[in-house]
Amino acid sequence: MAAIHGGHEPARWTDWDGAATVAPESGFAWIDAVDSEGHEIGRLQRAFGLHELAVEDSMSLAQLAKVDLYPDHVFVVAKAAELGASEIEYTDVNIFLSEKRVITVCRMETAFGHRLRRRIDKLAARDTQRPEYVVYEVLDQIVDGYFPVLQMIADEVLLMEKRLLDDSLDRKEIARFFQLRRETVHFEYVLTRMGDVCNKLASLDVPCVSSEAQPYFRDVLHHLARIEAMSSGLMDVIRTAMEASSLLEQQRQSAITRQLAAWAGILAIPTAITGFYGMTFVKGPQTLLSWDSLVILGVITAICGLLYWRFRQLRWLRST
Repeated sequence: MAAIHGGHEPARWTDWDGAATVAPESGFAWIDAVDSEGHEIGRLQRAFGLHELAVEDSMSLAQLAKVDLYPDHVFVVAKAAELGASEIEYTDVNIFLSEKRVITVCRMETAFGHRLRRRIDKLAARDTQRPEYVVYEVLDQIVDGYFPVLQMIADEVLLMEKRLLDDSLDRKEIARFFQLRRETVHFEYVLTRMGDVCNKLASLDVPCVSSEAQPYFRDVLHHLARIEAMSSGLMDVIRTAMEASSLLEQQRQSAITRQLAAWAGILAIPTAITGFYGMTFVKGPQTLLSWDSLVILGVITAICGLLYWRFRQLRWLRST
């Protein structure tokens, strides 16, 4: 798909015929491609002379966010993120920027791609004739999508934290908690790389990026800084929840240990007295109603009652 911004015709998406799209003198051309097999990027390379290293990187399934400079164009890799059923799903957006042209390539069709193409209406309303504003729109769209992803993770973590304080988590919930931690750590790494991309475009003298467009990239960088602060706060919450979980589990185990020790101490009294009495005296009481049996039972009951009362005072026989 291709769109020409500028000139007499309004900007709209049309099918790209494989030829080198000619941009108007007061505008630029935006070509967006979804390429899973590498055929479209090959046609784009032949038509516009894209560098082979940039083309190779654009076909990689695990590329880091970065900015590469070539003689006649700039290659940018950005990471879009969406929260899937159980994990964060990332989409690589490859951008080839030159003086009169910008090319965006994704490996698969996603909801992000549909939202990105709708940005042409917003771009058409802006009075600009330079293609780097398309790069800004792409990065702005990506960064805006980070907020709901981080918020959904934070909501789930806080819900599990509340559940943790009320009761212990089961094995499935603990596994999910650690998965959220791994997802957040990886997300922080993606934010760091995306921050480097925006910082280069906003601060350095990058070819094809005018000084008038750099404040827009700084605005995206500020949004990223807010998200990084939120992500750092979320990691603090996760670490605190893990520490609280460990402390609560130790407290529960300690409470169970104290209860077992308390009952063992109470039951040890009748065991010790009856064992000593039976082994020391040859003639024991013949019936339970004899005076010596009653005395022994009374002593056992008194000592056990005293121990039970003392353990209750010490909260060893109370569940926490």
